[in-house]
Amino acid sequence: MSRWLTRTLALPALAALVLAGGPASLAQEKLHLPRSIDYVALGDSYSAGPLIPVQRVDPVACLRSFNNYPAFLAGYLAVTTYRDVTCSGARVRDFSHRQTPVIPGPAVRPQLRALSRRSDLVTVGIGGNDFGLFGDLTSVCPFLAQQHPHGAPCRRHFTNARGVNTKYRDARRIQAHVGTALRQIHHAAKHARVVVVGYPRLLPDKGTCAAAPFATGDYPFARKVGLLLNRSLRRAAAAHRATYVSTYGVSRGHDICAGARAWINGPDNTAEAAAFHPFEKGERGMARHVFRVLTGRVAPTGGDAMPPPGSVILNP
Repeated sequence: MSRWLTRTLALPALAALVLAGGPASLAQEKLHLPRSIDYVALGDSYSAGPLIPVQRVDPVACLRSFNNYPAFLAGYLAVTTYRDVTCSGARVRDFSHRQTPVIPGPAVRPQLRALSRRSDLVTVGIGGNDFGLFGDLTSVCPFLAQQHPHGAPCRRHFTNARGVNTKYRDARRIQAHVGTALRQIHHAAKHARVVVVGYPRLLPDKGTCAAAPFATGDYPFARKVGLLLNRSLRRAAAAHRATYVSTYGVSRGHDICAGARAWINGPDNTAEAAAFHPFEKGERGMARHVFRVLTGRVAPTGGDAMPPPGSVILNP
């Protein structure tokens, strides 16, 4: 995710810790799609799945996995045409403008170019990079925690002289950004069902852990930033004819402190996932929940990565 992911890949990053979710939100109506589904996935690194095996090369700079949640969802829905243009580091602006990738490489095409009047389903996972919401936390919070491990130094740092917590403020402002993106999506894909997927729970409701080395008093601060971000996504979806799917409830017990049950990787890049980003099991868990919410059915098991044989994958 922009500066966040750049630092994540270069240093132990903490920003993703603050991505919490809101209360569980189920679609009021089930998915109604034609038998031949044209599916387009838009989003940032939480949709793309950086470092999850196996990484795609279209382009390699997006750090997009064959086993991310859009790919699993495409398999569950048995789509006939699939375009995954999610890209690590993406901001809302990158939906309509060329994106500078987080690792060296040519600029990435605007994600909205993957949409057309033929699009039936669009999933959207975006927002965490806007206003540098998490990038600043990545560099500042770990340093401050070392100096004041039991206080709330990061919360204080991001509270200005007028008493305004700038991270809370910016998390609220993201609603307008996502609203703009949803209007653009509806314009480009006039007949599509648009689904906004919220960020999963990354911190436990109580307690701390070494995998999330914030200062003790900054855990509530970090959780609230994530809650406000997901609320912005939910409100933007409600205002712009989109379905919001929360992954907060389903990820309870799978937060970054959950050990072997965690859906989210810890502070180091591994061969399984980027630091503080979902493992394959986290992407699969999110996909299964999105499928259940949209269709009312339990996702099939076994052979669930990628669209089924015979599907057409059309990535620019």
